[in-house]
This record gives sequence, structure tokens and C-alpha cells, in this order.
Amino acid sequence: MTDATPNSELPKTFDPAAIEAKWYEHWETNGLFRPERPGAQPFTIVNPPPNVTGSLHIGHALDNTLQDVVIRYERLRGKDALWVVGMDHAGIATQMVVERQLEERQDKRTNYTREQFVDKVWQWKAESGGAITGQLRRLGCSMDWSREQFTMDPHFTRAVVKVFVDLYNRGLIYRDKRLVNWDPKLKTAISDLEVETHEVKGHFWRFRYPFADGSGHVEVATTRPETMLADMAVAVHPEDPRYQAAIGKEILQPITGRRFKVVADEHADPELGSGVVKITPGHDFNDFEVGKRAGIKPADMLNMFDAEARVVQTADGLVPDEFLGLDRFVARQLVVARMKEAGCLIPHVTNDKDGNETEADAEPRTIQQPYGDRGGVPIEPWLTDQWYVNAAELAKAPLAAVRSGAVEIVPKTWEKTFFNWMENIQPWCVSRQLWWGHQIPAWFDADGNAFVAETEEEAQALAGGKPLTRDEDVLDTWFSSALWPFATLGWPEADAPLLAKHYPNDLLISGFDILFFWDARMMMMGQAMTGQDPWKRLYLHGLVRAPDGQKMSKSKGNVVDPLGLIDQYGADALRFFMAAMESQGRDIKMDEKRVEGYRNFATKLWNAARFCQSNGIGGSTSLAAPVATSAVNKWIIGEVVETVAELDKAMADLRFDAAANAVYHFVWDQFCDWYIELIKGNFDAETKAVAGWVLDQILVMLHPFMPFVTEELWSKLADRPDYPLITAQWPEPGASVDAEAKAQIELVIEAVRNVRSTRTEMNVPPGTRMECWVVPSSEITMQRIKANWPAISRLARIEWSDLPADQLGQSNTMQVIVADTTIALQLEGVIDIAAEKARLAKALEVSAKEAKSLEGRLSNPAFVEKAKPEAVEKARADHAMHQAEAERLAAALARLG
Repeated sequence: MTDATPNSELPKTFDPAAIEAKWYEHWETNGLFRPERPGAQPFTIVNPPPNVTGSLHIGHALDNTLQDVVIRYERLRGKDALWVVGMDHAGIATQMVVERQLEERQDKRTNYTREQFVDKVWQWKAESGGAITGQLRRLGCSMDWSREQFTMDPHFTRAVVKVFVDLYNRGLIYRDKRLVNWDPKLKTAISDLEVETHEVKGHFWRFRYPFADGSGHVEVATTRPETMLADMAVAVHPEDPRYQAAIGKEILQPITGRRFKVVADEHADPELGSGVVKITPGHDFNDFEVGKRAGIKPADMLNMFDAEARVVQTADGLVPDEFLGLDRFVARQLVVARMKEAGCLIPHVTNDKDGNETEADAEPRTIQQPYGDRGGVPIEPWLTDQWYVNAAELAKAPLAAVRSGAVEIVPKTWEKTFFNWMENIQPWCVSRQLWWGHQIPAWFDADGNAFVAETEEEAQALAGGKPLTRDEDVLDTWFSSALWPFATLGWPEADAPLLAKHYPNDLLISGFDILFFWDARMMMMGQAMTGQDPWKRLYLHGLVRAPDGQKMSKSKGNVVDPLGLIDQYGADALRFFMAAMESQGRDIKMDEKRVEGYRNFATKLWNAARFCQSNGIGGSTSLAAPVATSAVNKWIIGEVVETVAELDKAMADLRFDAAANAVYHFVWDQFCDWYIELIKGNFDAETKAVAGWVLDQILVMLHPFMPFVTEELWSKLADRPDYPLITAQWPEPGASVDAEAKAQIELVIEAVRNVRSTRTEMNVPPGTRMECWVVPSSEITMQRIKANWPAISRLARIEWSDLPADQLGQSNTMQVIVADTTIALQLEGVIDIAAEKARLAKALEVSAKEAKSLEGRLSNPAFVEKAKPEAVEKARADHAMHQAEAERLAAALARLG
């Protein structure tokens, strides 16, 4: 084996910006993100497709870093590693962006035909959409951009249409009249998962609902008085003794004059309010179910709102004209006023401190108000005809897959949440009232009969030639993205080569927050359309939170821009932070100082490589470890062997933190801090070969985490233009750990570390060489110390001397324990022993006093229970620190005698 000749001299300063763009362009231009490996074992992941409207946020940075770590690792292991990349058409978000642009020009969507508006969306995508793809490149994501996908691409649209038609023909997609979450601003249905609940200041009104026969009344309470315009029943609990005689009686609604019955239903809680609940089945999800149980068919349930949540006439024509056309919140005030005029409002009475009564129309109350996450206005439960997927049936296969272990969820703690949601899953509303998206492949005749087919010609044939009108709705964006693992690989083409090789995928990495939005739905669709699970493992990571643990949000002003961090510290530092902090099942607290620390880590490696290069050490030409005879070289080879094994285990377990910390510890501690120090001044041929080989192994092991700095160093340490690091081979040292060499060097490290610590403790000047005496307890330790004494002496700045045994322990020496050996340092003439004792004693007194004070505070229940948690935590940390310092100082004093 010979060392390769270094390619070019490394600059003195590590500058991330200078190398990142250069290397990314090189990798992408040369097709290195998916090198030609036809016979290699496949490894496949798909990227959660970001919205075409999106930009890189810190959550994307975490998610994509973890994926890139995995894909680069598997590529280095020789696999045909495919990372599918693309964008989601983001129906609601994209339509909002384009409509907003029209509004800025005093224009609007309805001034155009559907086709004209969709053309404008495509134009916007071409000009402005997809900025996030460039930002993913900044992060270093090694995706197969040559096959970039878009959920509105023609081949993808064909797949979406086929899935809809197939599921419809199998009875798994159907049309139904049900309540949906309606966004009055966007004028479309949205899913439960797209509803955010906010605490808002509201009111609680109480009203009298009279019996139609004049025999009395019941009291009802509501936070939404306007809905009484569409009330169809009043419910009481079947076992509530107060209302047994009322069950079956008719109510005469004071405003509309509508008659409806008192029904018995367990939804009415006797312990809440009066125990009587007004039922508006067309505008409340709970009431919808009560209405069905009471025998009211969904088709007969009354609707009192239009798409903008303005009051319309109900089917029975009983809403007074003065309410028609009013906004829902304006109608609320008018309903209250009319009920008050009719003597049916029960005022809310309060007493002041003097006992004086005050009346108000309603009780102020904080309520949980559902909002649309995109439209930003309160959603309205609305009864409409929509398309639904039988999610309960499709959930059976994914449930069985996770239970059997065919699909592994990591961390396993998420399984319980998965089971709970999937076992109680509701029908999935997949139609949206938008223009941008996959138009539903359904056509209606004049009688409202639906004909579902892949083309209009096929639908026409099914309808027997009758005139048909296409359904104007589009599919929920999550419907199409649920096909991502197989539709991106060429499905439904039977001979698609990528599909045969790369489906099922191997792994999916996603945030836990889209477990049901996307992950579970991919499992449903994968099984339903291919008969296979979409992937074998699902890794769910946490959120990146603000330094104080709060969720990041623009309103709080605590959002961190990952691109700003890349500008400041480099992509490698941000990536390493993400990986090192990703501990299964826990959120990550943003810590810019840690990012800066990993920039320093890259700089340390850079400087170590420069040192090696300046001493004639270049890249290695051998995959296997060189032959080594010296203990230090045998030791470092063994450390590589152990680090590779530790890394492989961590990656197999998807322990990103363990993997990052393993390579960090090896690079910083073993290689930079010790190996380089131990070999200084001894650059023989063997050491150069070993050092060059170890540095290469470092670059390969670190590459998945820090691709830019490692590729730059790889290129500079040897002339290998046809063998870039991104497609290098994962370490195969072909060596084992030499136990004796390991024991020797660990003894050296312990001796140097302990002596240095003692010298610092005693305020010995750094440059002073000290005389010492070594008294081992075993012959083998003495042999190991003598064999490595030159290194110990040089690094610890101590000289070997002889000392009679009876002088050990006297006050002019400081004893350092190393394994079973005592190294006695001569202090006489080096420091003022009396002054040092005084200094240590004073410092001990201060630390002991502070520790005692903190102990008293922590033992006080009033402090522990009433102080802020962070103050209590700080007090505990300070107490532990002062206690440890007091113990250290006491030990130092004792050693001085």
C-alpha cells in the first residue's frame, strides 16, 4: 500500500460558503445522487413532498437532514439508493396565493373560466413556485432531481384518476350527505386535521323553549343562538327524572314557529346546565348523530347557511325574511334580540360584593372555537353532498401490518396513538370545492345520478348516451399524496422498472404531526392498490422548538430561519446539530450555540487535516487498514473498528443522536486530541500510512452528516477525481481491536489527563517541567508506562526520577492515581505550597458555603412549590455544581497533606 499524493494545499481557514455551492453543483451535474448501480441492492425513501408554495423552515431542515443522513449512508454502503423528490400541488394553499395576487390587481378568480384560472396557476408555478427545491439544495439534500415529481404531472394525474375509479367500483368511495367542516372564507370543505381549535372570548345564552300545548317550557343553553333558525328537536337524557313527561311533546320554536319534538338521547347530560339540549342536525356534528338516531334522514335535515355562512331560507320556509342574507354573527345578535322581545331570554344574573344583582343577556365564557388553518376564520359545520372514502375498511390492512410487525413504527411508543386513531377512524371526505387540483372523475345526469369513469367517453357509455355534466369539485390534496410511494415509481404501468425494484420503499421519515394526514393514508392506499405496505419502517421525529421549549410560531416571533443559520455557520453545522439532537420520542430545543459548536467541530477537523497534509500525510489507497506495529497505530485502528461498529448499530436502530455522537467523539477526542498529539514528531512511513487511512475513514463516516467539508477534504488530500467521497465505500477495516495496544494507549491518556488536571488544579505554570516518581502496583502497568514514557513525558511535561518509598506522601509531593499506579509530582520549588493550600482552603470555604445555602433553599417546601420551575431547576444545578467543586477542592487539599 502507498499513500496517494495530496491533490492541493488546504487553505488556512475553513469557509463553508466557498465549498457548498461548488460541491452541490458537482454532485448534481454528474448524476452522483443516484449513480448507475443496476445490480446493487435497492434502498428507497420518498421525501414528504413540500407544498409548491412552501419555503424551507426548521422542521423541513430536521426532516430532510435525517433523510439525507440515511440515503448518503446507504449509498456509501454500495446500495442503489433512490431518494424520490417532488412537490405537492397544495390545492388550497396554491389557489389562495394566486387569488391573492389577483386581488392585488383588483381582479378575482370568478372573472375567469376554470380553465383560464388553472392556466394562471400553472404560470405562477413556472415563475414563482417551488422555491423550496433550491433551499433543499442549500441544505445538501442528495435527492434524485433528475426524476423530480409533481402531484399534478400527467402520469401522476393518471394514477390519481385510476385509484378513484377503482375504489369507487369496489364500493370504497361513495357520495353521501354529511356534515363537513366548512371554511366560509375559502368556500370549501376541509378535513378535521386542518381545523385548529382556539380559545376565544364568547358567551353562553339561555332561552325558554315553550311546549306547543302551552303547558310550560324547557330551558336550553347555547353558544351559537343563530342556529336555532334550523333547530329540529330538543333532547333530554332518557333517564333524567325531570323530563320523563316531556319526552315526545312538541316544542313551538318562538322565532320560526317550527314544531319539533322532545327526544330521548344519551347525548343530553343531566349534569350540564338544565340537562336539555337544542338539536340542529344540519349545523352541529353531535346534533347530526342525535338527529339520525331520532329518525331524521340527512336529506331532510335543515340547512340555514350558504357557502359564505350567510342565512338562507330553510326547506320548510320558516326563517323570517329579516334574517335572510345576514352574516352568521349578525344573525346571532338579531336572534338574541328577538328571543328577548318574546320574553324567552333568561338573563344571566350576577351579584357584586355588596350583594346587588346585575343582569346581562349572556354569561361571558371562554369557548373552544374551531378555525380553518388556511382561511383563518371560524369553520361552520355544514350539511353538503361530498365524496367519501370508506377509511374504516381501508384501515384494516395497515392495522394488521403494524400489529404483525410487517411495518415497524419507530419509536414504538407511537403505536398506541396509531392504533387508537385507526380503530376509530371516520369516513374520509375527499372532495374540495376548488378549481386547482385533480378534478373528480365523475359526471352527473339531469337527475343527479353519478357516473364514475377514467374518461368522459367511458362515463357517457355508462350513462347510455345521456347528457352529462362533470363534477366541479377536486380531490383533497392528501388523496393524491397518499399515492406518493408507488405513483412516483411508475404505477400503474405494470412494466415500470423502478416500481419493480424500488417498491415497497424501505423507510419513511416524517414528523409525527403528519402521521394521520399522510403516513396512515399512504398505508391505506398502498395496500388497497398494490397489495403491499408502502414501506417497511416508519420513523417519526419530533418538533424543533424554541430554546424555551415553546412551539415556534410567527405570532410569537420565535421562528428560526434555517437559511440564516446556514449563511452564518454553514449547512454542515446545522445538519450535524439536527442529527445529534434527534433523540427518539423527544422534541428538539433550538440552540444556536450548539450549531456554532458544530461549526467549530468542522473547523477542528479542517485544521487536523491541514496538520496531516503539512506532514506529508495524504489520502489512503486502501480500504483495509494498513499493517501497524506501534501501539499508538494499532490503537487508532482499533478505535476506527469500534466506531464503525457503533455507527452501524446506531443507524440500524435509527438512533441518529447515537450515530452523530459516536463519530463526533472519535474525531474530536481520539483522533484530534490524542492520536495527532501522540504521533507528533514521529512521522515514519507506518504512521503516515495509518494516519492517512484513519483520516479517510473519518471523512467517510462523517460524510452522511457533514457532506460538504468532508468532500472538500477528500478531494484535497489525494488526487481522486473519478472517485468522489459521495460514492466512496463505507469502511471495511478488515482489522480487529488490539487489546494490549488499547490498554497501553488508554493508560497513556489517563496518565496525561490526570497529571494535566492536577497541574491546573495546583496552578503550575503550563511550560514548567516537573520531576516525578512512578510507583506501580503491578509489573504489567510498569511495562506499559515505560514503553510509552516518551509520549507521557512530552505531553504531561514531567521527568522520571527515583524516590525512596518512605518519602511518598510527604507535603512536597502531589500524588496522581493512574489505574493501579501512583505518579508523585514534586512540588517543592515549583509552587508556593503554603500559598496554594491557603488558596484551596479559601475556595473550598466559598463553595461549601454556597452549597449549604442552596441546600437550605431546596429543602424549603415554599420555594420548591411556589418558585418558577426553571428557578428550582437552576438552584438544583447550582447546588450540584458547588457540591462537586467542594469535593474536588477538599480532595486537592488532602493530597497536598
